[in-house]
Amino acid sequence: MPSRDGFLIEGGETGALLRAFDWSTSPLRSPAHWPQALKTLVGVMLGSQQPMLIVWGPDYVTLYNDGYAAMCGARHPAALGGSFRDLWHDIWDQVEPILARAYAGEATHMDGIAFIMHRNGYPEETYFSFGYTPVRDDEGQVAGMFCACAETTGRLQAEREASAERRRLEQLFAQAPSFMAVLRGPQHRFELANPAYLRLVGDRPLIGRTVAEALPDAAAQGYLDLLDTVYRSGEAFTATASPITLQVEAGGPESERYLDFVYQPIFGDDGTVTGVFVEGVDVTDRALAEIALRRNEAELRFLNADLERQVILRSHERGLTWQVSPDLLGVFHPDGYFERLNPAWEIILGWTESEVAGRSVVELIHPDDAGRSRQAIDALRANMPVFRFENRYRTRDGRYRWISWTAVPEGGRAYCSGRDITEDKAREAALDQAQEALRQAQKMEAVGQLTGGVAHDFNNLLTVIKSSTDLLKRPGLPEERRARYVDAISDTVARAAKLTGQLLAFARRQALKPEIFNAITSVTAISEMVGTLTGARIEIVLEVPDAPAYVHADPSQFDTALVNMAVNARDAMDGHGRLTIRVRPVEGIPPLGIGMGAFVAVSLTDTGGGIAPEALHRIFEPFYTTKGVGQGTGLGLSQVFGFAKQSGGEVLAESVPGRGATFTLYLPRIADAVPADPVPEEAEPLTDGHGTCVLVVEDNPEVGGFATQTLAELGYHTVWATNAADALRQIEKIPYRFEVVFSDVVMPGMNGIELAKEIAKRRPDLPVVLASGYSHVLAEEGSHGFELLHKPYSVEQLSRVLRRAVARSRRERLRS
Repeated sequence: MPSRDGFLIEGGETGALLRAFDWSTSPLRSPAHWPQALKTLVGVMLGSQQPMLIVWGPDYVTLYNDGYAAMCGARHPAALGGSFRDLWHDIWDQVEPILARAYAGEATHMDGIAFIMHRNGYPEETYFSFGYTPVRDDEGQVAGMFCACAETTGRLQAEREASAERRRLEQLFAQAPSFMAVLRGPQHRFELANPAYLRLVGDRPLIGRTVAEALPDAAAQGYLDLLDTVYRSGEAFTATASPITLQVEAGGPESERYLDFVYQPIFGDDGTVTGVFVEGVDVTDRALAEIALRRNEAELRFLNADLERQVILRSHERGLTWQVSPDLLGVFHPDGYFERLNPAWEIILGWTESEVAGRSVVELIHPDDAGRSRQAIDALRANMPVFRFENRYRTRDGRYRWISWTAVPEGGRAYCSGRDITEDKAREAALDQAQEALRQAQKMEAVGQLTGGVAHDFNNLLTVIKSSTDLLKRPGLPEERRARYVDAISDTVARAAKLTGQLLAFARRQALKPEIFNAITSVTAISEMVGTLTGARIEIVLEVPDAPAYVHADPSQFDTALVNMAVNARDAMDGHGRLTIRVRPVEGIPPLGIGMGAFVAVSLTDTGGGIAPEALHRIFEPFYTTKGVGQGTGLGLSQVFGFAKQSGGEVLAESVPGRGATFTLYLPRIADAVPADPVPEEAEPLTDGHGTCVLVVEDNPEVGGFATQTLAELGYHTVWATNAADALRQIEKIPYRFEVVFSDVVMPGMNGIELAKEIAKRRPDLPVVLASGYSHVLAEEGSHGFELLHKPYSVEQLSRVLRRAVARSRRERLRS
């Protein structure tokens, strides 16, 4: 059942617990009497996914949302509504000074703060990022504290583990017997070089220098050209017994060496080459021996020895690559297991070859990846030429690491290479988390702007109403002044209703009354009124097609949107210029390339100063305005935005600074339509109810009491039911007692629309009039054909709608 306290909504499990909490035993007492600052904070907190906490009053009463509940562990839900001191008693000596600073009026923000917590029955090291913000009451005194926080324990632990893994790989790189180096960029700048590489080229500075700078002797012998070819083509280059002349010691003699090596391109995430991996062995001794052997033996033996040398070198090369590769290498059998694995499996995952070889890989794969992995095995059985795949493998200590696989089938087997991309995935997750935090911050900024704007405008309206009611209480007030104050209250209520309507329009929560009408007719009629609004110094140019342009929308809201855009254009031109209003049929919404279908586009183009680029994307935000103080609420364009979206259309703004602006409203176009006949609004004095019996259904005591009193003064007999179930009992109690039902829409349990439908089933002859200030059901589904009276309503409107409903019902009974 929805809460009567408008701020105690949503919030998931914790929100439900707050609504069900017995506040009679709490220092805060009933939520209805909570300070407005506390209500606002609770509403914001329950509507957010970010962990949030409120500590209120001298007793440190604790309120939080689902996000913070997860951080409390086993202490939730007992901590909800209790003392903050009891919640974190084990770390109170660390928390209390920070809380005291907040209660003293000082805001605090801290990152990576370590705590030893006993929240799950055992001590654990945790890390948090949080901010404690003091909250002041109406007198400016600190009444409590608001905290938005996030636990960073997992991220810091992951960073520690990643750092340890990097050190292990660096140790492996440093201890490798073959020489290795990593070159980056088209200039082949040294990023890494292991000790074996330094022994090969001599004690010279490498890191940060290019090959041309660090090894000019190697560059002059063609090795730089080979690197350029690998970098440009993305294809590896392998050499055996390649001769090179190097000066190992500065100023010393040159030495001729023979090398087996490979230049392997390094690819970035986007598939482009970002560097070259160099790996090889010094085979000078063997090469020189083979050269001597070839010189001294016969040609046949020379050829045989050469062939043997090639075989040995090839085998040795493959063996070295297999042994020192930092990636997982393996020979995969189509039945789902590895036959052979290289040492990197033990380095990365902790499994030895004997523990994995012959074992089904599905046993080591994360359960969420098992289904996709089986599909990958099936693809390998189908001899897919080159196969790439990602999944998570379990390590020996029970953790999981992300592996990116490349596999090539050959001879009934698949030769696989797997690269550990766990750190890349962690960085991606951290980036996503940062982007989500940014989105949440932007939402909070928008909520703050919206609530601040609403509070400002409604405080102005309430000031007029309060002043007028205070003056009306003064004794001996002349009739003229009394009438003036009453008129001021009435006008201010109308302005408040307009402000509420604009907010509902922006939120797309107003109850629209769509009908089919010719947009050209409405634009033509409104253009005449626009001329009055803009003044004689602004020229109005109307461009409309000859054929009708029918749309399906609320004509009243359509007229309001046109007036709001026209007033905005008038203010932009400072009362002088030309306003062009153009209507045209379009297919889709051309600037966006979206909204396939037929639309009617209504454009208003002014010759004002235009809109600054940095403000263009914010002009439809509620209460955002570039005008001076007192020159507008900033809700006019937000009404246009909400009306367009709720009507299935769009509104777009285009502007070049100094060359004016164009606002275009797109509404769905209806072909071959028959517009509805306009029903003129009745203007009549109050009429006597003549004893008509009305069933009033209203759960709010103040509104229900006022409605029954008003109807009594109008000559109606009334029976008041506080909910739908009571209303149905009253209807069945005395058949045909009531001639009309006047019901609110938003009520606990069965709402007004559901009640009206049930009455239509039981008593189809009994008319129902609905009243609502806001209902998401009305906004999404409409009034379902029932008469609807918008709050706040006047006595004249109430009298007219009831008389009309009763008269219609009586006519229908006479016909039958």
